[in-house]
Amino acid sequence: MIVVLIVACEVGFWVLLALGLALRYLARMPRTGAVVLLMEPLLELVLLIVTAIDLKNGAPADWKHGLAAVYIGFTVAYGHYTIKWVDGHFAHRFAGGPRPVKRYGLARAKHEGKLWVRTVVMAAVAAALLQLATWYVGDGGDTRSLHEWQLTALRIVAVHGVIALTYLIWQKKDPGRTTADEEAARPPQKTLR
Repeated sequence: MIVVLIVACEVGFWVLLALGLALRYLARMPRTGAVVLLMEPLLELVLLIVTAIDLKNGAPADWKHGLAAVYIGFTVAYGHYTIKWVDGHFAHRFAGGPRPVKRYGLARAKHEGKLWVRTVVMAAVAAALLQLATWYVGDGGDTRSLHEWQLTALRIVAVHGVIALTYLIWQKKDPGRTTADEEAARPPQKTLR
């Protein structure tokens, strides 16, 4: 039941997002669209409550409960960012909004670093929920799966950290920037006499 609920929450997230943005931009009902978008956190609250009830009713703590905690952590860390990102693209496509900015070089590396911080927040929230679930189950239950998910969250942080670091080491250049622009951006060099 937990897996079905996680899938339902993910589908519900995208349905509410599409409905909220359609109301905001296509139907020209920005307040109603905002109300629909504000309903997004209720999905995660339902998932958290159902997971706690499942554990309280004696279900063995397993991978499903760990996945629910990671999903909730992901939504806490990335939910608002995702809504804002999709909103910007939707506004550009359907409401004449500005084109979303593409980042290159150091700006892209900073952006990727900020995304990595979000992943750290995701892992921290998931680890905290998993620890609370471990205490909730108590000494009598098998909580190895929950601890394994805590380690999985740390692995996700490490892998994403390496990926974010590559954007700093191998910075992608703006294809629209010419050599003359690069020359003008360089500070003048001092000459020795």
